[in-house]
Amino acid sequence: MKVVLSVFLFCFSAVLLAQSNVPKDYFKNPLDVPLVLSGTFGELRSNHFHSGLDIKTQQRQGLKVVASAKGYVSRINIQHYGYGKALYIQHPNGYTSVYAHLKEFSPEIEAYVKKRQYAKESYEIELFPEAGELPVAADELIAYSGNTGGSGGPHLHFEIRDGNQRPMNPKLFGISVSDGRAPIIDGVYAYPLDADAHINNSREMQKINLTPLKDGSYIASEIDACGNIGFGVSTVDQQDGAPNKNGIYQIETELNGDQILNLPFNRFSFSETRHLNQLIDYGHYSKTKKRIQKLFVEDSNPLSLYSNVVNKGELHIQDSLNYNYTIKVSDFAGNKRIIRIPIQGAHVTDLPPKEEEKTDYFAQVNQPFSTEANGMDIYIPKGSLYTDTFLDIEFKDDKVKVHNEHTPLHKNISIGFDVSNYSAEEKEKLFIARLGYRDRFNYSSTYKKANRFTTRTRTFGEYTLASDVTPPKIWPKNFNDGQWISNNSTLQVGISDDLSGIKSYRATVNGKFILMEYEYKNNTLTHDFSDDVVTETENQLKIIVTDNVGNSNTYEATFFRKNS
Repeated sequence: MKVVLSVFLFCFSAVLLAQSNVPKDYFKNPLDVPLVLSGTFGELRSNHFHSGLDIKTQQRQGLKVVASAKGYVSRINIQHYGYGKALYIQHPNGYTSVYAHLKEFSPEIEAYVKKRQYAKESYEIELFPEAGELPVAADELIAYSGNTGGSGGPHLHFEIRDGNQRPMNPKLFGISVSDGRAPIIDGVYAYPLDADAHINNSREMQKINLTPLKDGSYIASEIDACGNIGFGVSTVDQQDGAPNKNGIYQIETELNGDQILNLPFNRFSFSETRHLNQLIDYGHYSKTKKRIQKLFVEDSNPLSLYSNVVNKGELHIQDSLNYNYTIKVSDFAGNKRIIRIPIQGAHVTDLPPKEEEKTDYFAQVNQPFSTEANGMDIYIPKGSLYTDTFLDIEFKDDKVKVHNEHTPLHKNISIGFDVSNYSAEEKEKLFIARLGYRDRFNYSSTYKKANRFTTRTRTFGEYTLASDVTPPKIWPKNFNDGQWISNNSTLQVGISDDLSGIKSYRATVNGKFILMEYEYKNNTLTHDFSDDVVTETENQLKIIVTDNVGNSNTYEATFFRKNS
């Protein structure tokens, strides 16, 4: 007991110390507009926690982005997806600030990047400048806001990371957002957590009836329960000036006035972010698209976000005893919703056991699992699942059903296909596909050996072999073949592929490589003439686009341009 208490006190002290040492006036707003958010720190996203603030840019691109504090550019990462164009600044106090989905960089940084992109002949690039190469002062222009990468609309993604590159809540640093609204409660749920537990005469999860009170709090209808139970809450927050439903800051629970769990979204590591799938009721989310945050900590859940956890946040309800359970949901500004749940311990006999669908395939968390049939095989490494699971597996004809999308995977599993009956020419065009909506083929990265193709995936579902014999499409967007385009600032070409997807592209003018930026959201390649690599009057454009199975298409055109 002393050891447990000592560990708890150490961890709790570390949390308090970490927060008390956070500089409150060091970092500034990176945009010269009022802070209005479309996303908050720790917000629940697909398979991860949101690692920063999404700052609205008034539905525009091109707003000036300034350094939030002095430092130097320590990393530049440009990718088609994810963060798009992203800039990282290392600060003298050990923190790193991150600016993502940028449209372009400041002139000095843009020139630095373009030089290296042309040297590598690649749009996608990752750079790590030395400390003295790109110094920046506080409030110095570093970029312009955009919509690149996986952005769903123009905004700036802004992060602050600690010395171990763990994202921290920027609001801890004094970056404030106007917020006079209390969180929204979508629902509260109760879970029987062992074979003997029951809630309201049921061994299944129950939604709790809530009555709103005049002070903004809620009172639940009394529930009858017995055994180990836990609760979950579906909740979002809204700040002033925006309708977006964002993540909340903190959830606390109490039993009979004593705190038994605290979940503040202050800091996490990227190595643990996928364990969000253990924080939420993943099965409920996959069916309803609503996330219930579980207010109990399962044994395999390693998330560091929790503090003050007693008995894993679970309640042990005994027959004939009364309990008062409280959930407090808060945003960073201190607005709260309080939910009070009276519980009556009431043991019920002769309840049917909880239904569990058993199959011939049982996979354990701490053991690897494999099976094969009909020339197809499945391998699930140790630690891929969060709980021991009966798997729904079916081998039929040329496809395999690997369980269902309602169960999350933490690690990649492997699915293999015997392709020895295909000719060499057929194998070139084959790939492994996951069947999506209306059995649409979705390309899954395919690793090819002579007679066996495999894919690694973190998504259960149906998989099969598919063939793609159609090359990508290429078409001009802001010019025509043989046209004078002296007034154009850019050259734009559309590209698409209807099956296996675009793998690579390369563009040249008069045999010389030109940089083209790929925006997958509108299928557009764009070359900026300000790069000054197109210097002739008559120009021969050549673009080669290749899909994921090697089909390629070539587009050629002539354009004329007056150069001063």
